[in-house]
Amino acid sequence: MLDRNVAVTAWESLFRAQVAIMRSLAADFPSRDISFNEYDVMFNLSRQPDRRIRLRELNQHVLLTQPSVSRLVDRLVTRGYVSKLTDPEDGRGAIIELTPAGLGLFRRVAVAHMDMIAERVGDALSAEELGQLTSFCDRLRLGHPD
Repeated sequence: MLDRNVAVTAWESLFRAQVAIMRSLAADFPSRDISFNEYDVMFNLSRQPDRRIRLRELNQHVLLTQPSVSRLVDRLVTRGYVSKLTDPEDGRGAIIELTPAGLGLFRRVAVAHMDMIAERVGDALSAEELGQLTSFCDRLRLGHPD
């Protein structure tokens, strides 16, 4: 184990970089149709098989509290971007599905958002450094050193 101070300093640097980048991306988010958090929900739905997921599982993928996610999903349902279906395996639960209209909007916004990410992150690091950063973050996320 490394010196605790070295680990804490690295964590603080990583955390502050993430907060600064997220704030920058949220402030310049390229859509008036959906918010940054709504985009995050749609992004996670777009990555699921059949573009659907149980609401309780969606909560594990986003940085919002469960009540906030439920309200956000309800707003997206009202606007026709997602559907909310009863979970056939658990009638108390819900399955959230990205609609064709939601997928179309998501794809349009994603192109501009990816350009912003490439500018904010890609212009700061070389291709090799971006590869290392990805590897480091994956190792931290998975919780093992190799």
